[in-house]
Amino acid sequence: MKIILNNRDEIIDADKLTVQELIEKKNFTFRLLVTKVNDKLVKKNDRDKVEIKEGDNVAVIHMITGG
Repeated sequence: MKIILNNRDEIIDADKLTVQELIEKKNFTFRLLVTKVNDKLVKKNDRDKVEIKEGDNVAVIHMITGG
């Protein structure tokens, strides 16, 4: 399946995938992540329910705090 992940073309070896599965597959390990699919925010509790489809635009953003 071909998607756009963080503004880059990606080919994922799966016919369907949830946001949570993508996070695990791509080894995003930060505790504070913001996820969006086609510019719609995906809440943390919904990541295992929202499916990514061919051609979707996915953003996984690391939130960093500090001073």
